Amino acid sequence: MAATPRNHRRTIAITSLIHSTRTGPLGLIELHRPEAINALTLPMLKELTEVFTAWAHDPTVSMVVLRGAGERGFCAGGDIKGFHEAVTGPNPDSFLELLSLEFDLNEMISSYPKPVLTLVHGLCMGGGIGLSAHASIRITTPEARFAMPETRIGYSPDVGGTHLMGRAPGHLGEYLVLTASTFSGADAVELGFADMMVESDRFEEAIDSLADFEAMPAAEIASGLEVLFGSFAASGLAAARPWIDAAFSAPDLAGILERLDAMGHGAAAEAAAAIRANSPTSLECALAAVRAARAEDHLRSALDRELRVAGYLMHRPDLAEGIRAQVIDKDRNPAWNPARLDEVDTAAVAAVVAEAP
Repeated sequence: MAATPRNHRRTIAITSLIHSTRTGPLGLIELHRPEAINALTLPMLKELTEVFTAWAHDPTVSMVVLRGAGERGFCAGGDIKGFHEAVTGPNPDSFLELLSLEFDLNEMISSYPKPVLTLVHGLCMGGGIGLSAHASIRITTPEARFAMPETRIGYSPDVGGTHLMGRAPGHLGEYLVLTASTFSGADAVELGFADMMVESDRFEEAIDSLADFEAMPAAEIASGLEVLFGSFAASGLAAARPWIDAAFSAPDLAGILERLDAMGHGAAAEAAAAIRANSPTSLECALAAVRAARAEDHLRSALDRELRVAGYLMHRPDLAEGIRAQVIDKDRNPAWNPARLDEVDTAAVAAVVAEAP
């Protein structure tokens, strides 16, 4: 079947922040807030939910493609300044309401009745990972930069991030959430956050080829796209796994830091320094949540757990302070409370993580 020319695309809905169009049986959604690297707002999440819901039941749509506008990236995550206003304002529960909607959208994408293809370029963090990494066909560029840096702002990975990190090879998940490190497109494939790499200048060509894959299962579409457009780059995280697994398999944070300190090489020292710069309370939450998700390996359970952890952290001082230091004032000098790992109420954290939904 020949691809429908791009100039035949018919727009079905355009707002200032979400563009959704149709090309024959293909539904195309573009996050359109490039000046903020497509950071997600509540109206954007609502419209995304509406479009995905409508197309799930539309027999004329056979596949959905999700991408981000602008050269800087797919999606920088949630609107962090909006989160700060929510948790410091008169109605902090609005923060949880937004998260609940977002998590339901993540689950919808993961179980969508039609193939969902996501195209990630540039920056993809937090909520961007929630939109992209639960899809059935996940494409990234080699030079893309992914991150779940929540422990740096007094929060904990969400949008199913703990589920993804729990499924990552070895103990790479613990390493990434505790250090809040970025990782490449090649690393994303190694971790299971993406299925393949395609150069960004071939995205349009790949989209135009999708008509040839109509009615095929997602796995066959992914295989065909990789043969036609796949790129290759080596994963730095894969090469670093021996020392990462040796350190981050320790039973607790104190043990992880002790092992890193004893290793005596630059990468381990950098990891230890990164961990010590992040919120102690968030570190305990993130470590416990990733390991709980690994034990269960179920997205919905992870999302429910992440929502409980969010409810716990929004009433702690570190979330507002972390956003202030990293995003608002940008002094990069948060005053964590408590400031030391041995002062964190680990029993309270364990109770929140283990609590039945």
